[in-house]
Amino acid sequence: MSRHRTRTRPPLTLALPALLAVAFLLLPLVGILSRTEWSEVGTHLTSPGVVEALRLSLFVSLWALGLSLLLGVPLAWLLARVPFRGKAFVRSLVLLPMVLPPTVGGVALLLGFGRRGLLGPWLEGTFGITLPFHTSGAVVAATFVAMPFLVISLEGALGGLKQSYEETAASLGASPVRVFFTVTLPMVAPGLIAGAALTWARALGEFGATITFAGNLPGTTQTLPLQVYLLLQDEPEAATSVSLLLLVIAMAVLVALRGRWTGTPAAARPAEAPGPEPEPASASAPAPADQAADAAAETGAAADPHDGGRWPLHAEVTGFNELTLDADPGTTIAVVGENGAGKTTLLRALLGLTPRAHAELRLGDTDVTALPPHKRQVAWVPQDGALFPHLSALANTAYGLRARRVPRAEARREARLWLERLGVGHLAARKPAQLSGGQAQRVALARALAARPRLLLLDEPLAALDQTTRARVRHTLRTHLAGFGGVCLIVTHDPVEAVSLADRVLVLADGRTLQDAPPAEVTRHPRSPWVARMLGRNAWPGTASADGLVLSTGGRLVVAEALPEGSQALAIIGPEAVSVHRDRPAGSPRNVWQGSVREITAVGSRLRVLVTSAQAPDLVAEITPEAAAELGLVDGSKVWTSVKATEVTLVEL
Repeated sequence: MSRHRTRTRPPLTLALPALLAVAFLLLPLVGILSRTEWSEVGTHLTSPGVVEALRLSLFVSLWALGLSLLLGVPLAWLLARVPFRGKAFVRSLVLLPMVLPPTVGGVALLLGFGRRGLLGPWLEGTFGITLPFHTSGAVVAATFVAMPFLVISLEGALGGLKQSYEETAASLGASPVRVFFTVTLPMVAPGLIAGAALTWARALGEFGATITFAGNLPGTTQTLPLQVYLLLQDEPEAATSVSLLLLVIAMAVLVALRGRWTGTPAAARPAEAPGPEPEPASASAPAPADQAADAAAETGAAADPHDGGRWPLHAEVTGFNELTLDADPGTTIAVVGENGAGKTTLLRALLGLTPRAHAELRLGDTDVTALPPHKRQVAWVPQDGALFPHLSALANTAYGLRARRVPRAEARREARLWLERLGVGHLAARKPAQLSGGQAQRVALARALAARPRLLLLDEPLAALDQTTRARVRHTLRTHLAGFGGVCLIVTHDPVEAVSLADRVLVLADGRTLQDAPPAEVTRHPRSPWVARMLGRNAWPGTASADGLVLSTGGRLVVAEALPEGSQALAIIGPEAVSVHRDRPAGSPRNVWQGSVREITAVGSRLRVLVTSAQAPDLVAEITPEAAAELGLVDGSKVWTSVKATEVTLVEL
C-alpha cells in the first residue's frame, strides 16, 4: 500500500537561502565539469606520473582501510557497548581528526611519530622503522584522518542493534568473541560497509596531513591529491582531469551509501510474505504438525535429544531482588507480578547479565555463580524471540550446539530434529523475516531447547501471539517441557499460561517473594490484589473484624469464616459468585450494594459486568448474555449486586 505525503509549500524566506546553499555547493562541481578538456582526459589520466600516483593512492588508501578496520572496529564496539569513565573524552579523540586542520594533524603526527617525536626514536632504534617521508608515513597519515568515519558509522549501527540478540547468543553458549563475529558484525554489516567505504574514500583523497608528515616524494609519498597540487602549477588542464577522477570516485561512494550515512531511509527490498500458520481443527486442538511431532515423541520414532541429565535449581538472589529459589528437576515455575516487580531482573540475574541483582546459582552439583553467561548452560528466550535475522531457522536452532563445539553435521541433524518436534521442520530453510509470529516463536523455543540447557528462562514467550496461535504454541511448549530435565522459569501476565504450564507460581512484589505455591493454591488464595485480578477474581484489601472485613476504602464485608480480629487480609470474590439485580434483592445475601454498570465485556461465551458503587470497591460480575438481555443491562444502568457470605474467601496477608 502506498503512503501519500502531504505536500508542503516552503516559505520563501527558507526556500531562497536553501537554494542559494545548493548553488554554492554545486557551482565548484560545475566548474570542474565545464573546464575539463574531455578530449584530453584519457591522455592526462594515463600519463606516467598520474598512473604512479594513482597506484600509490590505492596502495595507501587500502592499507589505511585495513588499519582502520583492525583498530576502529574494536574501538567502535567499546564505545557502543562498554560503559567506562572517560568515554566522552575518548569519543572526542575519535572526532578530533575530523575537525582538526589537516596540516595541524600532520604536525601532530610529526611530533608523535617523527624522528624527534615522542615515539619516533624508539621505533627507529628498536625496529628500524622511520615513518616520516616514507610510504608507511602516508599510510599513517591517511589512517589518522580517515578512521573516525569508520568508528562513527559503526558505533551508530551498534547503538541501534538491540542487545537482546547478543545476550541471547551468550545464553546459548557463545563466547563474547564468537557472539561478536557471528551475530554482532553480520547484523551491523550495512553500517560497517558504509563506514569502510567512507574511510577508503577519505584516505584516497587525503592531502594536508600527508604532505606535512610524509612529504611529496614521487613514487614514495606522492599520492593523487598531491599530484593534483603539483599539476596545478604547470599543467592546470591535467590537474582538472585528475580532480574529475577523484570527484567521480567520491560521488560514487556517496551515491552508493545513500541513506546509510546521511540518515535517509534506504529503500528496503520487500521481504517475502510470512508463511501462513496452519489452522487447527478447533481452538483447543493442537495443530496437525504438533500432533505428528507429539506422536513421534510418544512412539519413539524421534529420539529425544536431551542427554538425560537431571539438574535441580538452587538460587539465592540479592540486590534489587531478594529471594531464595529451590526447584526439583522438571519443575516449571511461572513468575508473575506487576510491572516493576522484578520479574525480568530475576531472569537476568540468573543469566548473570545485570548489575541490579546478583544470583548465587547452583544447577545440579555445579556452582555456576562465578561463570560468565556463555558457560552457565542457562538458555534464555526473550519476549521477541531474538532470532538472528541473517541465519535460517535451521542455523538459528543449531547455533547453541555449534557454540558448544558440536560438529556441524551433528548440530544440524539435532537442530532439524528439534524443529520437527515443534512442528516447524518444513520451515528450516526460511529466514526469520519469512516466518509468522507463531512459527518464529516455535523456532526460538527449539533453539533454546537444542542448546542443551540446565535452566530454561522464558520471558513472556507467547505475549506477541494471537489467541489461536498462543493456544497452539502453549500446547506444544507444555508437551516438550514435560521431558525437560532442568528447571524452567516463565515470566507471564497470562493466567492461562500460569495455570496450564506451571507446577508452581512465584508471585513477586518489589523484588521479593509474595507467594510461591501450586497454581491451584494461588488461584484459590491469591495473596496479592494484582494476582487476584490477573486470575479474574475480585480482590478487596482490609482489616479483619469479628464478622468479616473492614474494607480499606470504607464499608464492611460479611464472611462465613472470619480471621483473627485486626489482621490484614484480602477478600477474594469470584465473578461468578456476584449476582446482579435490577431491584434490591430479597432473601439471604448478607452483602448487598447499589451501583451502576460502567463496562460490559465478552469473555468467551459469558459477559463480565463492571459495577461501580459508592458503598464498595469496583466489583466484576460474570453473567450469561441471556441474563444481561433479560436485565436490560447497558453502560450506566442502575443495578444492585449481592454476594453471599459463604462465597467470600479471606486470605491473611
